[in-house]
Amino acid sequence: MFCMGFGELLVVLVIVLVVFGPGRLPEMMGHLGKGLQEFKKGLSEPPEIEKAPESDDSSKTKREA
Repeated sequence: MFCMGFGELLVVLVIVLVVFGPGRLPEMMGHLGKGLQEFKKGLSEPPEIEKAPESDDSSKTKREA
């Protein structure tokens, strides 16, 4: 898919480890997993359509007009 071999993947992982540090890496992976889970959930569920509640003021103006 990305045409990355084992060597390139290892270099990327080392750079990520150096930039973010070993303490924060598990936290970031957890957030990434939750984000992907929400994204997949959003793709599989149909969007919810919210109806605007009709207020008394809008119905009075329609009757008067």
